[in-house]
Amino acid sequence: MDLSIVTVSYDVSALLFACLSSVYQSLAQTPLAAEVWVIDNASRDDSVAMVRRDFPQAHLITNQENKGFAAATNQGLQQSEGRYLLLLNPDTQVLDNALATLVAFMEAHPTAGAAGARLLHGDGSFQHSAFRFPTLLQIFFDFFPLHHRLLDSPLNGRYSRRLYAAGNPFPIDHPLGAAMMVRREAMDRVGTLDERFFMYCEEIDWAMRIRRAGWHIFCVPQARIIHHVGRSTQQFRDQMFVALWRSRYLLFAKHYSPTFRRLARTLVYLGLRQERARLKRLGLSPTEMETRQRAFAAVWQIWAQEIR
Repeated sequence: MDLSIVTVSYDVSALLFACLSSVYQSLAQTPLAAEVWVIDNASRDDSVAMVRRDFPQAHLITNQENKGFAAATNQGLQQSEGRYLLLLNPDTQVLDNALATLVAFMEAHPTAGAAGARLLHGDGSFQHSAFRFPTLLQIFFDFFPLHHRLLDSPLNGRYSRRLYAAGNPFPIDHPLGAAMMVRREAMDRVGTLDERFFMYCEEIDWAMRIRRAGWHIFCVPQARIIHHVGRSTQQFRDQMFVALWRSRYLLFAKHYSPTFRRLARTLVYLGLRQERARLKRLGLSPTEMETRQRAFAAVWQIWAQEIR
């Protein structure tokens, strides 16, 4: 088996249909021996019925509860057989021969442990698909965005748009997990995703472990994939805000120094104060204000833990 594609879905039936349709259309253009794994995290819509009806060739796992992205992805990874493993979000659409392009790149570069595609918005416009590992400055920009040019710069962990436009593969710290290909040998060496990450940062942790094991990671701009950003997570904005900062706390606890974590905690504290002040200026309804305040309190409860 050349390629195993693993997609975790929750309540996005229409997007999942478009994603799987594009996957099979792309695979039809190649001689790759491939398999598709769909893990449904207890969707309440017709996702499961749709996959069974329209994509019977896909391997379908149906969870009775939402296990989170990492745990559900591992269900597919552990049963897959491909030499290359592609994590693919259900809110993506594969363009042309992107799958074959990624596999060909990995075949030609045996030291590459992982690679990401070039992601585009639904209208075809540019989307950042590769990032540097998190820094204190990136945390600062999350709460205090300042000028938009700084947000789109290396200071905020972004790679130059010129690198994407040039069309040549370039080394990166980590790709966005929406479309991330990993060599099975790399996974066998470092293990699967850390299931303590319910949502967010699991691909960063994976990339850090892959890099630490001696592999290189690249972005391959010739492989183009549309990414409809955050369609699943937008359903639960406040819960995902908490999940994001819980995952960042875990990431920093695993890979960063106590000094970094203390400084990060200070930035989070100041940032949450800033967010509370901003909410008051927006004049939200009492119900909306209370919901957001609960989310901020939950984040601070996580970050106020004693750092050892």
